Amino acid sequence: MAEKVTVLSGGLSTELEAAGLLIQGDPLWSARLLHTNPEAIKTVHTNFLKSGANVLSTATYQASIEGFNQHLGLNFDDATNLFTVAVQQAKESAERFTSQSLEKRKITIAGSIGPYGAFLHDGSEYTGNYVKGMSIEELKDWHRIQMQCLSAAGIDLFAFETIPSQKEAEALVQLMREFPNNKAWLSYSCQSTSQTSFGDTFDEAVNVVAKSNQLVAVGVNCCSPAFVSPLLTLANTKQSQKIDWIVYPNSGEKWDHNQGWQGLNADKAISEYAIEWVQLGARWIGGCCRTTPSDIASIREILRRNNLT
Repeated sequence: MAEKVTVLSGGLSTELEAAGLLIQGDPLWSARLLHTNPEAIKTVHTNFLKSGANVLSTATYQASIEGFNQHLGLNFDDATNLFTVAVQQAKESAERFTSQSLEKRKITIAGSIGPYGAFLHDGSEYTGNYVKGMSIEELKDWHRIQMQCLSAAGIDLFAFETIPSQKEAEALVQLMREFPNNKAWLSYSCQSTSQTSFGDTFDEAVNVVAKSNQLVAVGVNCCSPAFVSPLLTLANTKQSQKIDWIVYPNSGEKWDHNQGWQGLNADKAISEYAIEWVQLGARWIGGCCRTTPSDIASIREILRRNNLT
């Protein structure tokens, strides 16, 4: 029997915007709604579960204690509590869906950890230029408190997402040792079919982190779906250890800090790539920015027809 594939959710913020909520350009992005409208987040989680997702990622990609203090005026305790709210929204959505569904589906809650560049709110998660002036220890110091909050709130695993550089990935993998009871996945953002957003060679960046026994998968997210197969092929050719891939690209558009999402660099829908990715070793597949519940439903249906879910 073919190895089963875990289906991820899609673009949380995309769905929030589709519901009429104004978060584009907000320095906290969807994380602001943890304070102002947490029920809206729960609704989107539920929509992705109905579309076939096995994993819900918390609305904490752009969340940080410092950011909540700067942009919401919250003290430390209240800022910490918003991470608990994020996990509760995902858990409550999962529990309600499971209780009402005839389908027996295990739902995993992933605590989203974005790169330091997400806090900077200048698009630098797609360049990683900030790592030039930061040490690995400084990066660890930044991420530690957010990870402590999510771990304490009871996530199933961490989702290190849109990581632009090998250096920041190394910091996160080292930091994981302080959380010995937790697992994680780590996905890079990539600028091309061979390099991370910062310019590291993808296969080398993968090899550096793949040695961690706390990672359940390594891969790529929020790039064009057309980049994914060449990236996996390159890394499969050059890496020595066996690893499960996780892939959840965006719709093919590119983020411009001043103009938002621009252009389209994909010749077909994400779902049409799914079997190709599975053949290359992907065992976790979903979508990132600009992908919808219908995209996730299409991925799940194609996988189901091939007995992969």
